[in-house]
Amino acid sequence: MKNTYLIGYFPLISIILFSLSFAIYSEMQALVLLENIGIYDGMLEFFSDAGIKLALLLAMFLLYFMLFAALKLVSDTILELSLLFFSKDSEGENLKNIRLGSAIYLLGGVVSLLCVQSFLLVCAVFLITTIIAFIYFVYKISNTLSTAGLIGLIFFHTILWSIIVLTITYSLLKLYNSVIASLPV
Repeated sequence: MKNTYLIGYFPLISIILFSLSFAIYSEMQALVLLENIGIYDGMLEFFSDAGIKLALLLAMFLLYFMLFAALKLVSDTILELSLLFFSKDSEGENLKNIRLGSAIYLLGGVVSLLCVQSFLLVCAVFLITTIIAFIYFVYKISNTLSTAGLIGLIFFHTILWSIIVLTITYSLLKLYNSVIASLPV
């Protein structure tokens, strides 16, 4: 049985798995921080240990879920825009061909759950998964692109994602510097 909608839930599961990986690590670090600043013992007077851990995990999970869902939305928009600009396919066959690429993220999400002890390892798994998925994407649609179109598509993705990452990094640095400058020292 071959159904085109069979793998339609893979992106959602991938987002859940990566969100859970980052949330578990963040929860562990938040607990250490709360213990170091002395708040955790006071919280234990009002809430159970499991309740605090569960609340932190859910809060972190929702934060990362929203982040990855937004990234998925931006990614799909950039992908389809690049296909509009560079692909000769006007029927949408390329989108059907690349749907199996979501299985790459699913496998990456499973691997990331095994690496929750290290933030850098989870980030590395996400980055490697993204690079493999991009290579798969380029490979699957390369037969419908000219050489110039293939080069344009690769540069289009590289430049747009670089701009997005650099803009976010710059904004975070400006925010950090303004907070540090406003502290009375």
